[in-house]
Amino acid sequence: MATNHTNNLVLYRKYRPQTFAEIVGQEHVVQTLTNAIASDMISHAYIFAGPRGSGKTTMARILAKAANCQNRKKGVAEPCNKCASCLEIMEGRAIDLIEIDAASHRGIDEIRELKDGIKFAPTKSKYKVYIIDESHQLTKEAANAILKTLEEPPAHAIFVLATTEIHKMIPTIISRCQRFDFKKLTLPEIIKRLKVVVEKEKAKIDDSALELVALNSGGSFRDAESLLDQVLTFAGVSG
Repeated sequence: MATNHTNNLVLYRKYRPQTFAEIVGQEHVVQTLTNAIASDMISHAYIFAGPRGSGKTTMARILAKAANCQNRKKGVAEPCNKCASCLEIMEGRAIDLIEIDAASHRGIDEIRELKDGIKFAPTKSKYKVYIIDESHQLTKEAANAILKTLEEPPAHAIFVLATTEIHKMIPTIISRCQRFDFKKLTLPEIIKRLKVVVEKEKAKIDDSALELVALNSGGSFRDAESLLDQVLTFAGVSG
């Protein structure tokens, strides 16, 4: 087993899908979202529910890119990944894409800042997109504040609430969002995607080893990539 795995960026960030076509295992979500985008019927609020590592945040970022893509033509859903807006999102420097990790920012203060900021039009983009990860961990006060915002959303805002525990979400919040349920990835889906990563890394790894990595991932592609990262790093160190 040999590899030129020298880049210090972890695999799941290095090879995060950048288009809807690259998403593996969530075809039901991709089809509905791409139809909505191509038809200019983007909703103001979505809930992405499902196990960790199933692509919820990745899908949310691609949605944000598609909604704000400056080159996307009518009837097309995919972002161009070349315009200033797409590049800013891909490089993590988009002012109008606000990501909140509710697991570490559960308080009302962060949501109050969100409520204050949402009144203002986007700085550069068509939409301000708010991605709230692990949204089931918001405090009661913060969840109620979000609910109020969802009841009267400004036209320039899109919310994506991602959660691994949909049963902990306030029903009234769920009722005001379009809900998409993500599934655990199957073994063949994970192996297929791992093969793509290995090829891009110009590494050589047996199919049996990839299967072992996939088996130990628990249906999470992020975990599979982390395990593959360890395997390739070990192989590189050991020569």
